Amino acid sequence: MSGMAAWIKRIEKSSKPAAAAMSIGLVAVVGLGDYLTGYEAFFFIFYLIPIFLAVWCVGVSFAVLISALSVTAWRVSNFIAGAHYTSSLISAWNIAVVFVLYLVIVGLLKLYKQLDELVRQRTSALTQEMQERRRLEKELLETTEREQRRIGHDLHDNLCQHLTATAFAGQLLGQKLTEKSFPEAAAANHLVELVEEAIDLTRTLARSLHPVEMEAEGILDGFRELAASITERFKISCQFECHPATARLQLDAAASIHLYRIAQEAISNAIKHGKAKHITIRLEVENDSISLAITDDGVGLSQNRQGGQGMGLRIMAYRASMIGATFDIERLPARVTRVTCKLSPATATSPEIHAAKK
Repeated sequence: MSGMAAWIKRIEKSSKPAAAAMSIGLVAVVGLGDYLTGYEAFFFIFYLIPIFLAVWCVGVSFAVLISALSVTAWRVSNFIAGAHYTSSLISAWNIAVVFVLYLVIVGLLKLYKQLDELVRQRTSALTQEMQERRRLEKELLETTEREQRRIGHDLHDNLCQHLTATAFAGQLLGQKLTEKSFPEAAAANHLVELVEEAIDLTRTLARSLHPVEMEAEGILDGFRELAASITERFKISCQFECHPATARLQLDAAASIHLYRIAQEAISNAIKHGKAKHITIRLEVENDSISLAITDDGVGLSQNRQGGQGMGLRIMAYRASMIGATFDIERLPARVTRVTCKLSPATATSPEIHAAKK
């Protein structure tokens, strides 16, 4: 089938005059072969080759003409080869049957070509629609990241500074109240503690919204901060482990942020749906590729979520596809769920990987 499709594509590239000349030449060649094989051989089926060429590359009207030429060549070559009929009506009947057969085949080929063209148009439209959808999804993710980055900067640079100034003002107020032995001094000091807690929460939120570029050491430091933040916020054990080979590993910003978001979503699912108490984030280099694995001891995912029907799983899988990575989630023995994302050598930054492995 592939050879036939390739032959059809080569035919379609030829010009109409060339295809027309080729069709007429093929009628002559087939007619010669019909004559050489004798009238006893069932040879008229080979005239379908020039007929097919005429339909596909020139048009139906020319194909009808080629059909008539084919019938004429078939009858003349057989007559020269010695074929004779007892009645002229029998000869006319055979010619009419063969000609009608060719016309039916021309009609079927025309219909097939129309259907083939329709399928190609629908396929092209579907391909363009998928490309456009993927482009819009990519722009949506990029827009979301930009907004999160902007909000993270605002929280870190503006709100944190404002809260810091508020805490400082509260400290001054507490000192003044303490110097005057007012009982409200304790309340002022407690207010300062609450503001300082708000500062810590705001910084943690800022890092979660914009984690990688805020940290000097990139994604490794971002994962360490994520693990520490999860441990502190949810009072569970969340650890980050990395292979020594990843100590000098550097990824581009897009790969880093997508890996980080995948880890965030996997941890969120483990806590929210899996009720996990122990979570491990592991980043390592395997066979010239980067592997990110998030394991937890939760109850696992339901069949619907494990089948990819959850929004979070679809987003993680899509983020992995954005950086050319594979994504997998599996339930392991001993009540362990593992989410794995691997970057292939073609998409990972191979120079840094090789440098890290050395």
